[in-house]
Amino acid sequence: MSVAVWEVANRLGVVAGTPAELFSVLLAGPRRTVRLPLPPDHALVRALRPLGHLDLVLDEPPELPGPPPAGSVDLGDPAAVCAADPVRVTRAYEADPDPRGGLRPAWLRAGQSLLRDQDPADRALVLLAALDEGADPRTAAALTRGAAGSPWTLARSSRRPCTALTAAPDGRPVVREDRVLAVACLPDGTQAALDERGRLRLPGGRADRLADAVAATLASHPATALAAAGDSVLTGDRMGTVHAFSLTGLEQAALHSGRVTALTATAPAAATATASGAAPSPLPAALTVYSGGTDGTVRAWRPGRPPGRSALARRPCPVVALHATGPYLAVAWADGLAELRRLDTGGTAVFRPGPRIRAVAATADGTLVVGLDDTVLHLACRACRPRR
Repeated sequence: MSVAVWEVANRLGVVAGTPAELFSVLLAGPRRTVRLPLPPDHALVRALRPLGHLDLVLDEPPELPGPPPAGSVDLGDPAAVCAADPVRVTRAYEADPDPRGGLRPAWLRAGQSLLRDQDPADRALVLLAALDEGADPRTAAALTRGAAGSPWTLARSSRRPCTALTAAPDGRPVVREDRVLAVACLPDGTQAALDERGRLRLPGGRADRLADAVAATLASHPATALAAAGDSVLTGDRMGTVHAFSLTGLEQAALHSGRVTALTATAPAAATATASGAAPSPLPAALTVYSGGTDGTVRAWRPGRPPGRSALARRPCPVVALHATGPYLAVAWADGLAELRRLDTGGTAVFRPGPRIRAVAATADGTLVVGLDDTVLHLACRACRPRR
């Protein structure tokens, strides 16, 4: 069953690990008619039919060939499972409950990524990121060796919930575990959060003229995304418009067709000071705002200027999260893909952890932070470091 769920989810551009999760994701999206590359008697079709009002269009023959009949895989050997046919490995782990030093639960957790065609080194990295803290250290060591050819190094992994990510003014990643849509750090380090109703929330007792004005606006016009940079607070709405609030006024741009799902912004330090070297003053035009939406585009905009016509990135699924730092832009997509983009060179490195991605952040040294429902991963990109 897992193989069919992952394969269908990959084809449909969503993330799901069970029939119920697949149904829930499909029901939340725009689809009502879903084409499944499965025969009518497949177990996944039988599981989906009674769950709700989806029109299932079935294709024959079945999309998945059976695993090769000859040979066997040592399910306790990290190198062997990373190089073997992933369908055969999945079915073998489903039939054998032995944890195999942590390999089995890691494989079944990250299987939607592992099922894709990829090099053994990339599978080793995905498995390494999915290992439980109680896994055999020898398994982790073997996977680390196996992942040496991957573009990434797993710098750190911690089992903790994550609903939103950003970075503090000192560059330190900020992880939120409560139920919020987004979090943004104001220049003084204060964490502003967007709650599930689209309202701005600040720590108790804090007074700030700009933040209070934004909060008052969102009380009657809820937001769908939030960011802050320099002397500005940015919000997005369900109509696809991005709003840049500053003490000098409000700038707006209609950037997306459909809801804005993610925002981030950068403001060069030099842009907040006057030419004479006087005290900093708000200059919204110095901001660069990056936005993502349900329309599957990432766009760049500088408040005070007309928005450009070209998208920075475009894929056939919604953007989940964004975060920019220096030359780096981290992007997460609804199909489980995380990207670290070099804005100065155009280079991109990608990573699929398997489970759905809740948030991403980039650090100044080229580390991609990926927040999952129960894990935060720190991945160093070997090919994305700044030039010396």
